[in-house]
Amino acid sequence: MRYLAMTLAAAAMVALDQLTKAWTVATIPLGGRAAGLDGIFHLTHVQNTGMAFSMLEGARWLFLIVTAAVLAALIVAVAKKWLRHPLALAAVTCIVGGGVGNLIDRARLGYVVDMIALDFMDFAVFNVADCFVCIGAALLVLWALFFDRKKREAAP
Repeated sequence: MRYLAMTLAAAAMVALDQLTKAWTVATIPLGGRAAGLDGIFHLTHVQNTGMAFSMLEGARWLFLIVTAAVLAALIVAVAKKWLRHPLALAAVTCIVGGGVGNLIDRARLGYVVDMIALDFMDFAVFNVADCFVCIGAALLVLWALFFDRKKREAAP
C-alpha cells in the first residue's frame, strides 16, 4: 500500500509539473512575462537546455542518462528496502516526481520549460519539478542527518 501511495504521489507531481509547463507554453510567449505575487515572484517562459543557472547548456544526453540512472538507483533503493523511514520515502517520492517531470521535457523537447522567477533575489528561473527535486533533496539530507540509524550506530 505504501508503494502505491508513493507512486500515486509521484504521478500527481509529474501531472502538476506538466500542466504548469503546458499552461506556460500556451499562455506566455517565449521570453514573455506574466504577473505572480508582487515582490515575490513573476512568471516567465524560458527554455533551458542546461541545468541550474543554464550550466552545461546543450548536454541533453548527459542529463537524460544521469537523470535516468539516479531515478533507477532511487527506485532500487526503495524496492530493496534500503530506505524504509517515512522521511526517506517521502524524499524519494519528491525526487522521482520532479525528476520524471523534467526527464519528460528533455526527452520530448530537448529542453526544460521553466517559468518561476523570483523577484526578491537574483536566482535562476525554475519550474514545479525543480521545486519537488529540491524539497526531496532537503528531506533526504534531514533524514541522513537525523534519522539514519545505521550511520549513527556505526559512529564511534
